[in-house]
Amino acid sequence: MASTTTRDQDPSEPESAIKTARRQLQQAADHLDIDQNVIERLKHPKKVHEVTVPIERETGEVELYTGYRAQHDSVRGPFKGGLRYHPDVTREECVGLSMWMTWKCAVMDIPFGGAKGGIAVDPKDLSESEKEQLTRRFTNEIRSVIGPTKDIPAPDMGTDPQTMAWLMDAYSMQEGETIPGVVTGKPPIVGGSEGRDSAPGRSVAIIAREAIEYYDKDLTATSVAVQGFGSVGSNAAKLLDDWGANVVAVSDVNGGIYDANGVDTHAIPSHDEEPEAVLTHGAPETLTNDELLELDVDVVIPAAIGNVLTAENADDVAADIVIEGANGPTTSAASAIFAERNLPVIPDILANAGGVTVSYFEWLQDINRRAWSLDRVHDELETEMLAAWQGVREEFEARDVTWRDAAYIVALSRIAAAHEMRGLWP
Repeated sequence: MASTTTRDQDPSEPESAIKTARRQLQQAADHLDIDQNVIERLKHPKKVHEVTVPIERETGEVELYTGYRAQHDSVRGPFKGGLRYHPDVTREECVGLSMWMTWKCAVMDIPFGGAKGGIAVDPKDLSESEKEQLTRRFTNEIRSVIGPTKDIPAPDMGTDPQTMAWLMDAYSMQEGETIPGVVTGKPPIVGGSEGRDSAPGRSVAIIAREAIEYYDKDLTATSVAVQGFGSVGSNAAKLLDDWGANVVAVSDVNGGIYDANGVDTHAIPSHDEEPEAVLTHGAPETLTNDELLELDVDVVIPAAIGNVLTAENADDVAADIVIEGANGPTTSAASAIFAERNLPVIPDILANAGGVTVSYFEWLQDINRRAWSLDRVHDELETEMLAAWQGVREEFEARDVTWRDAAYIVALSRIAAAHEMRGLWP
């Protein structure tokens, strides 16, 4: 299976998000007859907004934080992407992640472009009132560049539905009317969608099920290991368990549990329900997160953090299929090794795209002021995920490429066609 990545890349440290995004863009472009001018445009964000956000701490001290909103491409619709609170948030990270959002929306054929934002802050260092103050002040600083037809933030690392409710309220107060469509990922009581929180994990399970069938495996005889028991990992594990798969291992930040006969996924609280609870659940064996990734199972799902599959452990991954639940769990060097091994890796921009897909559903509900039932959300998500899987599978079968390259080819084809149709303002 051909891949333009090689083992010659330096594995000493993970590639930056922006460098990875640009490399993956070029890899897809190499397989397509696309105007190079379009490719050059897509290597750079349309805009990056940097703001200073002052808040008064409960001690009376005024502290300043730096916030960003990177807007990559809007040729197919409004910018869309998460908002994260984390000490390591940088301009470059936001730009790279905004590019990934562009590809993800295009893979799903959703009429959005990519954005990403954040504040360089440790949310654990803030009280609830300080976090609210930070959110409201940040919203005011970027108010002119967001909106339901401009740029629609959503929860990400360090933020949650409550954060989105504060953002929506702050924006609405300044606009003089309630505008729920300015953000997604809100609580349903203020315009959020049923099924939004579980959507990324649900999409991972759907794509895992399709990949298992594609490689002629019986789901009920398939062993699965899931690294990370947060929103993505726990929902994916429970749904695969419900469908008959044998989930033999799960983990959180402290480590994991293993039972060859299958763990009771529904008996283990997710990270949201009870942080770091996996090891409190009885099981025949415990193991580290690194050991979980190297288990001899049919499917392994890294659903915790990025850069866990590396050049150092790629040769030791014994699973038959890798499904990326987290964003960027596989480094470029590991991707090259997996390609040489012909080990299928279903990429994050397809597998965990349920989040942005149900965010799109939420946006539609807000625009139309009409809520959907949970059953409808699930049915619509199933339809969209299967359509996306079909599109990527067709490219995978038609070209000598990896699943990741196939997904980027689908995305870039749609984005480039839109750019060429709209043209360039003189």
